[in-house]
Amino acid sequence: MRMDKICLQAMEFYAFHGVLEEEARLGQKFRVDLEVTTDLRRAGQTDDLNYTLDYALLYEIVKQTAQLERYNLIEAVAETIASRLLANFPQIRNVRVKVTKLTPPIEGILAGACVEIERAQG
Repeated sequence: MRMDKICLQAMEFYAFHGVLEEEARLGQKFRVDLEVTTDLRRAGQTDDLNYTLDYALLYEIVKQTAQLERYNLIEAVAETIASRLLANFPQIRNVRVKVTKLTPPIEGILAGACVEIERAQG
């Protein structure tokens, strides 16, 4: 069965994730892209918020994890976001989370370093 998607794109947060002391002390910008798979047919047919996911609630879980907490690895940020969304919203079938460190401590020119994970319900 084909599922529908809700996406929250290019959410940016200033946070203190990283293994290096400078990253933990100075912080930097991170970008999070989120895609959740769920069934939106009834929401589309009824125009009723009760049959979809509240984007603001999705955003708050991402913000809590990405901005207000601290992790050494962006892999841990992505994994925590995914597991919290799946735990809080049983109607989510699948979640894809991409976390980008926009200014990684790498000598060279690059737009960022990212991880992308995909997790499924149950």
